[in-house]
Amino acid sequence: MAGGFRRLTKGFFVFSNFTVAVLFLLGSYSSLFDPKYFWFIGLFTFASIYLLLALLFFIIFWLFVKKKFMLISIVAMLLAWVPLRHLVKIKIRDDFKTAKITGNLRVMSWNIEHFNILEHKTHPEKKALMLDLINRYQPDIACFQEMVGSEKDSNAINYVPFLKQRLQFNNYFYSYNEKLDFDNQHHFGIIIFSKYPIIQKHTISYEPNTYNSIFQYVDILKGADTFRVFNLHLQSMKFSNMNRKYIDGPSLKDETDLKKSKNILSKFKTAFLKRKEQTDRIKLAMDASPYPMIVCGDFNDVPNSYAYSKIGKGMKNSFAEKGSGIGRTFSSISPTLRIDNIFTDDRFTTEQFTRVKKDLSDHFPIIADLSFRR
Repeated sequence: MAGGFRRLTKGFFVFSNFTVAVLFLLGSYSSLFDPKYFWFIGLFTFASIYLLLALLFFIIFWLFVKKKFMLISIVAMLLAWVPLRHLVKIKIRDDFKTAKITGNLRVMSWNIEHFNILEHKTHPEKKALMLDLINRYQPDIACFQEMVGSEKDSNAINYVPFLKQRLQFNNYFYSYNEKLDFDNQHHFGIIIFSKYPIIQKHTISYEPNTYNSIFQYVDILKGADTFRVFNLHLQSMKFSNMNRKYIDGPSLKDETDLKKSKNILSKFKTAFLKRKEQTDRIKLAMDASPYPMIVCGDFNDVPNSYAYSKIGKGMKNSFAEKGSGIGRTFSSISPTLRIDNIFTDDRFTTEQFTRVKKDLSDHFPIIADLSFRR
């Protein structure tokens, strides 16, 4: 009787370990599956860190029970070694040197969450702190998402020419859809600021021409070199506060919980499918670039996802080059969400990288110092 129970228990743990290993591998290589037909695999990519922790738990468990079964987790981790390097960076964190090295290019990407325009009366200090943070790091190029501003009304809260001057930039390019006004004064869009000349500007928009269906790029002249800089904001999950509370404490006790769960899954599916379309269009524009590229933005997706892998194909990720740890860039829902990225052409080298962990937006800004090899 006791022997039968032990065999049953061992079988359960072996099966559980094997299942976690398979899900981890699927999540690690989700870019191989077309989200149009296999969107649900993206859920395993989102859960990759937790699946990895589960594999590590099984290694420790089998170490004291039956060592040979440790191979299930070890083999899975070895098979996912390349994607794993994008997921977690194990290295001693280098101190980011604020002073810039002559000749290097400092790039910042940040979802600025409207520059706190909704609280400009009650908490005006927050926007001031955001501007001070940007000025402290003195980026040469800054790509901002969820930009709310006005180019024409000098009395607007976020008057773009004033921001350009306050942030010590010489040029900017603001992309938005005229139909998506934030209010009567401000537009809702994405913006690139530059201390170097912008010699060409493009906004790419597709039907239905919503906020996430546009992206922008500019050609920047630095000395004798021309770089193409992309700024993008892919489809978000559009989680409500109620969705976020349920994710923090999920349950399936009654029919109400079941509806909440279905609603969240539906939002996941919609976002995966839309990001797939957006990613394919962005990649087409990247493939047509005659210049070395820098791609910045809020991907709303994690490392090894379809969007991350396709846009990053043939590119370097600055966090993977010089970051450390998990590198979370989104401040809520999960401590594992690194959804903001700076990708560079192979001719760039990331000399240093940092994530500024300041609660001024729902995202943390990321900064990379780049050198260019002709």
